[in-house]
Amino acid sequence: MRVLIIGGTGLISRGIVKHLLARGAEVTVFNRAQRENTLSGEVKRLTGDRNQFADFERQFAATRFDVVIDMIGFTPEQAASDVRAFRGRCEQFIFCSTVCTYGVKMPPQVLVDESFPQEPVSGYGRNKLACEQIFRRAHDERQFQVTIIRPSSTYGAGAPLIDNLEPDATAWDRIERGQPVLCAGDGLGLWQSTHRDDCGKFFAYAALNPRTYGQNYNATRDEVLTWRDYHRQAATALGKTAQLVFMPAAWIVQHDPQRFGLLHEITQFHGAYNSTKARRDVPEFVCEVDLTSGATETFADLRHRNAWRDSQADTLYQSMMDEALASGVAPVPA
Repeated sequence: MRVLIIGGTGLISRGIVKHLLARGAEVTVFNRAQRENTLSGEVKRLTGDRNQFADFERQFAATRFDVVIDMIGFTPEQAASDVRAFRGRCEQFIFCSTVCTYGVKMPPQVLVDESFPQEPVSGYGRNKLACEQIFRRAHDERQFQVTIIRPSSTYGAGAPLIDNLEPDATAWDRIERGQPVLCAGDGLGLWQSTHRDDCGKFFAYAALNPRTYGQNYNATRDEVLTWRDYHRQAATALGKTAQLVFMPAAWIVQHDPQRFGLLHEITQFHGAYNSTKARRDVPEFVCEVDLTSGATETFADLRHRNAWRDSQADTLYQSMMDEALASGVAPVPA
């Protein structure tokens, strides 16, 4: 099986490559070669800029892959270029979309499955949905078989571990120092986090699986956590107990809307998804990494890369905490 990954060095991509190689696939990655190469020597590398559309399409004009996986497609223009580049030149095209295409409404059954209406509220979600629509048309026109995969929050070595407020949190350093951390609302919002190796497994085993042709999938770990659960399990990876100070999301965001954009657009809302369909059609998709184990690995990697965020320099966060405590809110163990 010959597989091309557009991207290939990002978080989920590393999990995909790992499992494709275990399947015996011949893997090629295409990217700008701007990240450190941590891939196996078995992986072939092609260099280029996918946003130079004419050059990108020309580069693949004389090649054929069994499967093409686009991990860095974010705009309709990129999706249209993919169709031009690979129509008739691959059997299956797998697009990495996002659960952000569903928006923030909560269904009566709590968990969002693939039938839930797509009403994205962020520019990121709207662009991903526009890409999905382009690929669905290509599938209907028999340009290639299309599979759309929607991961949720994914983590692992090579990236920070988000908290309830922001993508690259100083909260973990505060917890390690025994200091309280902020959490929006009452901490009972629902959330799922999937380790990159588990998420990558679904992509790798969906490849050339006819059951996945023409289908859309959520690709998330089964376990649904509250933010209290999430902080407790992540703090366990540090050998600590998280002390949470609950404040309204709007109060937190108003202190720095740009910094706390994740909370504003995503994490103040429930994020719980049903991936039963994915497990049905790809039985190899079994999530094995629990959050505490995954957080332990992620924290060790942050330290190894000197990317651990020191909370002592975070004067904004401390001033917010001082304000919250002065208002009479007491820390609560997660």
